[in-house]
Amino acid sequence: MDTDLPLTGVRVVDRTDGLGETASRLLADLGADVIRAEPATGSLSRHQEPVVDGVSLYYATHNANKRAVVAGDDDLSSLLDSADILITNNAADTRHQRPGLTVVAITDYGLTGPYRDWQATEWTHLALGGVLCRSGLPGREPLLPPGSLAYESAAAQAAWAALLAYYRGGDLVDISVYEAITQVLDPGFGIGGSATGGVPAVNGPRGRPDARHLYPIFRCADGWVRICVLAPRQWQGMFTWLGQPAEFADPELAKLGKRFAAAGRIYPAIGRLFATRTREQIVTEGQQHGVPTAALLSPTEVMQAEQFTARGAFTDVPSVPEARMPDGLLEVDGRRAGIRTPAPGHGQHTSEVLSTLTPATPGAAAPDGALPLTGLRVLDLGVIVVGAELGRLFADMGAEVIKVENRAFPDGSRQTFDGAAISASFAYGHRNKLGLGLNLRSPEGIEIFKQLVAESDVVVSNFKPGTMESLGLGYEQLAAVNPGIVIADSSAFGPTGPWSRRMGYGPLVRASTGLSGLWRYLDDEGGHSDASTIYPDHIAARIEAVAILAKLIARRHSGRGGTVSVAQAEVIMGQLQHQLALESVRPGSLTAVGNTGPADAPYGLFPCAGDDEWCVVTVRGDNDWQRLAQLLGTDLDLPTADDRIAHREQIDALVSAWTSARPPRRAMAELQAAGVPAAMMQRVPELLDDPHLAHRGFFRTMHHPHITEPMPTENGPAVFKSIGPPPLEPAPLPGEHSRDVLIRVLGMPADEVDALITAGIVEQWTDAHATSVERV
Repeated sequence: MDTDLPLTGVRVVDRTDGLGETASRLLADLGADVIRAEPATGSLSRHQEPVVDGVSLYYATHNANKRAVVAGDDDLSSLLDSADILITNNAADTRHQRPGLTVVAITDYGLTGPYRDWQATEWTHLALGGVLCRSGLPGREPLLPPGSLAYESAAAQAAWAALLAYYRGGDLVDISVYEAITQVLDPGFGIGGSATGGVPAVNGPRGRPDARHLYPIFRCADGWVRICVLAPRQWQGMFTWLGQPAEFADPELAKLGKRFAAAGRIYPAIGRLFATRTREQIVTEGQQHGVPTAALLSPTEVMQAEQFTARGAFTDVPSVPEARMPDGLLEVDGRRAGIRTPAPGHGQHTSEVLSTLTPATPGAAAPDGALPLTGLRVLDLGVIVVGAELGRLFADMGAEVIKVENRAFPDGSRQTFDGAAISASFAYGHRNKLGLGLNLRSPEGIEIFKQLVAESDVVVSNFKPGTMESLGLGYEQLAAVNPGIVIADSSAFGPTGPWSRRMGYGPLVRASTGLSGLWRYLDDEGGHSDASTIYPDHIAARIEAVAILAKLIARRHSGRGGTVSVAQAEVIMGQLQHQLALESVRPGSLTAVGNTGPADAPYGLFPCAGDDEWCVVTVRGDNDWQRLAQLLGTDLDLPTADDRIAHREQIDALVSAWTSARPPRRAMAELQAAGVPAAMMQRVPELLDDPHLAHRGFFRTMHHPHITEPMPTENGPAVFKSIGPPPLEPAPLPGEHSRDVLIRVLGMPADEVDALITAGIVEQWTDAHATSVERV
């Protein structure tokens, strides 16, 4: 047992099987004693593909750092009496509630609601959850994202909800994968990237948005590269790199909107510049000119890349010679919270676990309806999406979150196309926070910040690595002020390694981790389609939130704080863990698959009646096929997956003919009634009328004084039995609460605050400042 990890002493019983195993794995990485309680026949995931030399790489990657027991009913009861958290896929396990036990039920659609008994797969969730409708290129069919992003992302949400309930003192937590995907993978009612100009996805086009101009990809001498030219200084670097051509000398091109409008002239010039250069040359020159640039790497190149080698991001799979797997998702106190023990054999720890059980001692639970993080204070230096989301997660659960910024370096997500004081996107991402304007480039501002640290619990930031230290706000300096402070940072590639100082834009991270190359149409080598996604920002925020809360749990006993560090690149690789493990032993196995699942048929995307309407239909095996064949009225004798794959074209034609005669919602309903996993491609605005989401109270209405229309917004991260819903306080304007924070938190006299405002050390919002925020 590693006693230095924050969840040491927390016992988790894991009853998941192929759904949510990453949730308990994340807790195990952070030190929890996670015990898989399996039946005598073993869990199905022990045989889940991909399998190499008789070993499931899925099981090996998703169950490292856990122990395993064979538990009958009596043993399970004793085991749960000793546990703090139960994570399960089985709704019947919710009967095990007792004071102090957190029971987390992870199911496809939740424990209640009209879709409760529906069948689901990774692709049906992407379709119904509003992700598929925005993935792909205009004028083409939508494109299903690669990998297992839906289920892996839902597991991160489950881990966050589990620790919230545990921190409270126990609760019943109902996690719906469908709802989690709608909230965390590409949320239509959440903050978007700065290139969107504050326009949320719910207000986007009906079809696939043409987002290629936001983060364009160019062919070069040996592959593809992507650039992110967003800020005026980055455009100036690109202009210089192009040789300062007169046709692009217009100062108005410093504005993002003007530049996007001129993309038809600018991008061909960049394409000519890059055509004869290699990826390495372009990335090097991009750094020299201050232009954020990344090469599109293949999965094999990712596993050999200097950055990930230097950081030890991959480790061996002990049971499969030469196989490699991602080594954890984050760092705690400067150490990787990675693989300590391999995935356990069936029943490997039965005797040692069951012979040493002692009942858990429950702590005091918060009152029903209370928010679990009430009383915590977070200083939020985060910017753009991941920074906004991390602070919001804590604010929604009761923490006082103070967003610290200043007009000289405004949060890029405050940019708007229309010059408004605040955008809907920003309002989603920063609800329930306070706004403090503070100049951290001045000694006086640094001193005030340290005074706030003395009265706070957590500091979060996502600047380029080294920025906090350069300001004199590194962990050692802040821990000297408050030994209990938890300092958390996130970056593109982590705080160490040769790529650590690269700009941390999500599109560049996706390119550098192989995801952009996988997210494309099979018949179009240049049909990359990840420009509109904001993955992995919302996922990285949740993983970081889990680690921060784990540190706060440990602080209850030790009194000490510490550090948490998350690299977005390593989050992506961790969510592709079993696919990358297979790639390590079978190079070239991890490739784009488009809209056709290779393991069975039918498994893909099918047209429905109407304009650009689609339904995903996924057969998982022989029983699904028999149910589908009966619904279709076909007598095709195709008893095995191999038989069906051999006749895929014929089957797809039958399914297409059937779905084309039906509107998508009717097609989905009839397929689900037959027991076939299927889902319509639901657009973001349609989510508001979804009967299942309505039944489960997924949406509430938020109001902001500077936004005319009411804003539908997501509710909490799960359906809790005892934890109340988040407040819906409006997101702050820059410096809106400066006076309140300094007077109330620090006890600063009002005349001293006035003097600091006059001196420009502290900033307070006035209407005169409305034009000082950089506009795109």
